[in-house]
Amino acid sequence: MKAIYHKYRPFYSESLKLAIPVMISQLGHIMVQISDSIIIGHFTNKVSLAAVSLVNSLFMIPLVVGMGISYGLTPLIAQNNARKDFKECGLLLSNSLMLNLLTGIALFSAIYFGTLPLIGHLGQAPSVVKAATPYLFLLSLSIIPLLIFNTFKQFAEGLGFTKQAMKISIWGNVINICLGIIFVKGLFGIHPMGIKGVGYSTLIDRCVMAVVMSFYVFKSPIFKGYLKSFAIKNIDRLRGLQILKIGAPVALQYIFEVSAFGGASILIGTIGVNQQAAHLVALNLASATYMMATGVSAAAAIKSGNYFGVSDHKNLRLAAISNYHIVLILMGITAVIFAVGRNYLPWIITSDKDVIIIASQLLIIAAFFQLFDGTQVVGLGVLRGMGDVNIPTFITFLAYWVGGLPIGYLLGIKLKMGVYGVWYGLVLGLAIASVLLFWRFNLISKRHRDTTVPIFAKD
Repeated sequence: MKAIYHKYRPFYSESLKLAIPVMISQLGHIMVQISDSIIIGHFTNKVSLAAVSLVNSLFMIPLVVGMGISYGLTPLIAQNNARKDFKECGLLLSNSLMLNLLTGIALFSAIYFGTLPLIGHLGQAPSVVKAATPYLFLLSLSIIPLLIFNTFKQFAEGLGFTKQAMKISIWGNVINICLGIIFVKGLFGIHPMGIKGVGYSTLIDRCVMAVVMSFYVFKSPIFKGYLKSFAIKNIDRLRGLQILKIGAPVALQYIFEVSAFGGASILIGTIGVNQQAAHLVALNLASATYMMATGVSAAAAIKSGNYFGVSDHKNLRLAAISNYHIVLILMGITAVIFAVGRNYLPWIITSDKDVIIIASQLLIIAAFFQLFDGTQVVGLGVLRGMGDVNIPTFITFLAYWVGGLPIGYLLGIKLKMGVYGVWYGLVLGLAIASVLLFWRFNLISKRHRDTTVPIFAKD
């Protein structure tokens, strides 16, 4: 162990320096939904909490489509920055901003004209549907400023500047929580809005974050050399396709995973309101720890992109494996916390005792999938930095939609194991993804290491 530590120690420190701010920033994204759930769980009722669960399961798919496409910028920025091609970084930012803006408008339109008219036909309780509809509309509108924020965030992170997005995310969540309580409860003379209140607070929060993050990039001296080529006139089809070539498969990877969890939520919604609310509670807590893993994954993508850009495949492997070590330790700690604190952690989100009893059992299952969840997302990050995205996309489809969700349906619905059976299926999906993605990384990183000419994966 001592020899391993000394071998990877420089890479641990480099990765953590990048990863920790990204962890907090990524946690900011999920904390918007968690804080919404906490406010609803403590200030309204379990019908509203079930409505939040339903909306989150429906909204997460378009959300990760937008996020995934925006992530296509980061490895390209990291690779070009390693080559000292600052002009190309600015050109890529121009194209990414336009691409993400159009994506946000398209996703909002898809939800407004597609999902909203269908929400009442999913077999959910009528009271849940009634509460969920206005909340979904407001969340869908907020995706446009969120993707603008994410454009500048991914640009800065690709260059290795991760702290500012972290600070903005922290303050954004403070704004979201304060406004959410004011709107839901009806403080300071405002009429109580119920679940719509957290929708309005989220929309305002994301607009503020978009303005502040873009102002930071345009005004900070450290980015001036990169922004000389930034202009609307520099938008071109070639660079847009270059970003999409990475971003679209990344979006599909997230779609396959998140849609499996969303599908699980809908399956659980047919079992009962208590089970659906408990699923939301446990999943929110697991999602918070997952953001730690995505921070490590982002650091892995940046370092892999840097080393891949200059064909340093030996250090690429060392950096990647160090990120696997980091995520195993972090997720191992959270697994213990879930197992030990399973009877207490659900109280953070709700005080309904029936929901807490079910959620506490789900947290035991969540403790098991922590390690798989962490290692699979780090695998995706490493491969994304290397430009290898197509085979990992197929792996995520195989893991969640051929393995995880069908087994969850079989165990939970057909074999009457209920919400627990559905979650066992999700654990299986994460395990399959984790093993296959590590195999893929090992295969192509060794292949690149043994060559002297930079070769992008053709798969």
